[in-house]
This record gives sequence, C-alpha cells and structure tokens, in this order.
Amino acid sequence: MSGRVKAAFSFLGILLIDQLVKYYVELTMLPGETIPVAAPFFHITFVLNPGAAFGIFRDQQWLFLATAIVFSAAFIAFYRRLRRSGSLIHYGSVVLAAGAVSNLIDRIRLGHVVDFFDFRIWPVFNIADIAIVLGTAAVLWALFVQKREIR
Repeated sequence: MSGRVKAAFSFLGILLIDQLVKYYVELTMLPGETIPVAAPFFHITFVLNPGAAFGIFRDQQWLFLATAIVFSAAFIAFYRRLRRSGSLIHYGSVVLAAGAVSNLIDRIRLGHVVDFFDFRIWPVFNIADIAIVLGTAAVLWALFVQKREIR
C-alpha cells in the first residue's frame, strides 16, 4: 500500500472515529452529564467547548475557522513536500490535519467542539485533540530531535 493511501486511510479513520464518537455522545448524553468509567480518575463528560485548547479564546469562532482554513490550505499546498520529508513529518502532518479538520467540522456544524474524555486533573478533550497533539509532537520530534528537513 502506498504512503498516500495509508495517509488517506489514517486521515479518514481519525476523522470518522472522532465524528462518530462525538455524535454518539451528543445522542446519548446531555451537556454537562458525566459517566464514571474508572472513578474517580476517568469519566466520560459531555462538554460543549466554545474555545480552543483548555477553553482559551472562548467564543472566538472567526479566529478558529480562519486558522483551520489557513492550516488546511497550507497542508494541501505543501503535502508533496511533507510526504517526501520522512514518515514522522508525513504521517504526523496527516494526523494533525485530521484532528484539525474534525474540530473544524464541529465548529461549522455546532458552533463549538464536543469534548468528552475527562481525567479530572486535565481539561476535557476529544479524539481530534489527541490527534493534534500527537501529530504536532511527531513533526516537532522529526524537525528538532532527528534534525529532519521539510524537502
């Protein structure tokens, strides 16, 4: 299977899983409702997040939409270069883009992002947020630790 096909499956897989889980949470829970999974450490809590990570920039939808659109356009424009730059940069960028697009879909569809993983010592987050963090970490590791370049 080619790198592009793997990247496409990764992108679509993350996007679909995140959107389906968010939809399930929306259908089965009320905002603010929490379900203990491994009390007291882990709960599923339905949170409507009108901000960015940790709720910063609350209700700045124009900023989030513009940032996500610019990021998506840059990702598409530079995809060939990212693909040639090594696996960590390539797949890290794909995973990061999938998370960003999934949260963008929420913002367009609902006006906020649906969050649900609640570890009680950290702000509530979702699968797209995990993808964004892991994708960013992979790209930064490749650039600064492995000293890879975007070709």
